[in-house]
Amino acid sequence: MQDAGLKASEYIERGGLVPDQLMVDLILNELKGLSSVDWLLDGFPRTVEQAKALADEVGVDSVINLKVPFDVIVKRLEGRWMHAPSGRVYNQDWNPPREPGKDDVTGELLTQRDDDKPETVLARLRAYQNLTSPVTDFYRDLDLLKEFTGTESDKIWPEVQKYLSTVVPPKS
Repeated sequence: MQDAGLKASEYIERGGLVPDQLMVDLILNELKGLSSVDWLLDGFPRTVEQAKALADEVGVDSVINLKVPFDVIVKRLEGRWMHAPSGRVYNQDWNPPREPGKDDVTGELLTQRDDDKPETVLARLRAYQNLTSPVTDFYRDLDLLKEFTGTESDKIWPEVQKYLSTVVPPKS
């Protein structure tokens, strides 16, 4: 499976998408070792082909879709700044640096990643939505999809936890 990981990294390094079958192989290989525990996948599957392959190989109890308005996501990422050498991340709204534009530890200038700029984020969100809408439709048709809408993690997460407790009973 190491070869599959290396092959996937080649696609990623070129900025490409990892082909469906290679992604499925990577994920299913990991899930094989988790047959006796519950698991949660984040960001997979992203295509209907991946969803069908997953359904053919393992049981899926539930699929959760978090619906956050695009303008909220854009605003959050627009406010994200980082100290590149250390990887420290700040946000103008909820974790601002003590001195605007400077790292709290070194005093060096903060930068904004190109992919955090509003126009880039919006383009990525639209592409993601176009790619994943058929997946949510697939799971909706199987009556496995549960959607949560909101703008704040601390408001959405309790609802997700409450729901998960009904589909995944606590272990004794």
